[in-house]
Amino acid sequence: MKKFFLVFLVFLLFFNGTSVFKVEGYRPVYVPRDDAKIIHFLPPRDVVTQGKIYVKDNYIFVGDVNLGIHVIDNSDPRYPQKIAFIQIYGNHDIAVKGNTLYADNLNDLVALDISDIHNPTLVKRVKDVYKMPNQHYPENMPFQTYFECPDPSKGLVVGWIPDEIENPKCYTSY
Repeated sequence: MKKFFLVFLVFLLFFNGTSVFKVEGYRPVYVPRDDAKIIHFLPPRDVVTQGKIYVKDNYIFVGDVNLGIHVIDNSDPRYPQKIAFIQIYGNHDIAVKGNTLYADNLNDLVALDISDIHNPTLVKRVKDVYKMPNQHYPENMPFQTYFECPDPSKGLVVGWIPDEIENPKCYTSY
C-alpha cells in the first residue's frame, strides 16, 4: 500500500499539468485595427525605441519604432525642447521635403503638412504602398528568446515589451 501511495504521489507531482514555467521574454503591444491608421497629435513623451532621426531647420524629428515621431525644437541646441509626439502606428521611416513630412503608417504612406508644427495636418494617404510588416515575432530581439505568441483577435501588433511570460509557446531561434 505504501508503494502505491508513493507512486501515486510522484504521479501527481510530475503529471498534474498545473506546473507554471515563467521566463523573461517579450509581450506584444496591440492596437485595435480600427485605430491603427488614425494619426494623433499628442503632448511630448519619452522615446521607447529610437528609430531614425531627421533634422529640418530648427526641428529634430525622432522616430519611435512602430509608435510614431517625436518633435523637438532645437532653436537653442544647448536646450532642445520636446514639443509634440505624432502617434503613427507601424512607423519605421520618415523624410521631410519642404513643409511636408512623409512617414509610413503600417502599409500606407502618409504626408503631413508641418508648416504649423504645433498643428500638423494630414494632407494625403496613399494606401497599400508597403508590404505589411510581419509582426508574428519580435524583430531584432536577442537570439533564442521567448515571447508571447500574438493573438490577432486582440488587434494589430505595433511593438514588443520585455515582461515575464508564463508557459511561453513561442521562441526565436534565428
